[in-house]
Amino acid sequence: MTTSPLFSAMLTPHRSLGPRGIRNVAAVASLLALVPGFFFFSIGAWPVVGLMGLDVLALYWALSASLKSGRAFEEVTLWRDALEIRHVTGWGRERQHKFNPFFVRLRVERDYEDRVTRLALKFRDSELEIGAFLNPDDKASFATVLSSALYDARN
Repeated sequence: MTTSPLFSAMLTPHRSLGPRGIRNVAAVASLLALVPGFFFFSIGAWPVVGLMGLDVLALYWALSASLKSGRAFEEVTLWRDALEIRHVTGWGRERQHKFNPFFVRLRVERDYEDRVTRLALKFRDSELEIGAFLNPDDKASFATVLSSALYDARN
């Protein structure tokens, strides 16, 4: 008989621009590059047009790489006797960590405005950062819920 976990969460990064949005941004950047491109071509500085095209390609590549990194996620599962962290990158590489919930501590770092900047699980003399891609508000709410679940698991 299997038991259900005490706590389970899937952490994913927020990406506001999808594939269609990336194509639209690249199209607008191309159109905006055409205006000075015609000018430079008409005065004989045609190599500048190629460089402007490279700028548009670099923009498209950067936005596509950002979208791909948005496929990353972390699964946090707390059982009565184990805390499991599964981290999967946007490119599919996976790492798993397993801790004893009695000996792990959640470390919350804050900045001078009391915003949560970093969450880490401290185990003996090592640390594992979790939710690095979350914004400060999401980190704060996740820290509250996870610390409560860790407390419940210990009692």
